[in-house]
Amino acid sequence: MQDRIRIATRKSRLALWQAEHVAALLREAHPGLAVELVTFVTEGDRILDRALAEVGGKGLFIKELEVAMFEDRADIAVHSMKDVPAEMPDGMVLQAVLERADPRDAFVSGRYRELSGLPQGAKVGTSSLRRQCQLRHTRPDLEVLQLRGNVDTRLRKLDEGQYDAIILAAAGLKRLGLDERIASLVPPEASLPAVGQGIIGIECREADADTRRLVSALEHATTRTCLDAERAFAARLEGSCQSPVAGFAEIAGDRLRMRGLVGSPDGSQVYADELTGGVDEPHALGDRLAGRLLEAGAGPLLAALRAASGH
Repeated sequence: MQDRIRIATRKSRLALWQAEHVAALLREAHPGLAVELVTFVTEGDRILDRALAEVGGKGLFIKELEVAMFEDRADIAVHSMKDVPAEMPDGMVLQAVLERADPRDAFVSGRYRELSGLPQGAKVGTSSLRRQCQLRHTRPDLEVLQLRGNVDTRLRKLDEGQYDAIILAAAGLKRLGLDERIASLVPPEASLPAVGQGIIGIECREADADTRRLVSALEHATTRTCLDAERAFAARLEGSCQSPVAGFAEIAGDRLRMRGLVGSPDGSQVYADELTGGVDEPHALGDRLAGRLLEAGAGPLLAALRAASGH
């Protein structure tokens, strides 16, 4: 019987909160289990002067953690699922997902209450191509600016007056106890969330049966159904990190509603659609919605964005 689990995590305050949260849940589920954190600085943490999309996208935050597991320096890694590419590396498995927190984007400003209240030409900060696309589509008058760094750094830049408002994930702010910084929550209709937003996932080695069994106790089935639909949607699109893609699934009764969006970074082109299906076929629903968007015009757009980025 395995008596300890080593969690690979980034050193940011939010990443550490998530890892500590998973550690506490594991100790609760398995009394006597020793859980320790092994911290890493990832490429995504080191490169702060350029947009993520330019330097490799989502995977930058998790590659070092996966290497540590492959080399048996850690047993599991805890991720924000919106940072995890649609395809898992060979030999790795997403063993459990926790119950989803608030999936919405948060509008953060000391001067304005909501997005619609921003004056013409206001400066809005975000690092996400998905948010940039939707902001520029609905409010082409705004000046949308790049914003990198951890949550504390981003809030400091706002407080220094570099931006009139910034957009962050509501879940991250709430997990850090920063609810009071949220001026308002942006409804999915105005800013469709990222695939996996608000979901914490636990990755481990496929061959590590003991660890997989221990981690399985934390699985939240409803969240997994929604995530499966969203990740099937993203996988079918094969969007590069240069592609603004949003995908959000939710369950009502025995029905699964999946909304998706693909656009250009400047917001001039946006393809959005939704489908509803049974909760027993999330992969098929996500895949079908992606197919509809590709046929509607997202296919040529994604191809052009991939060609432009060299991917």
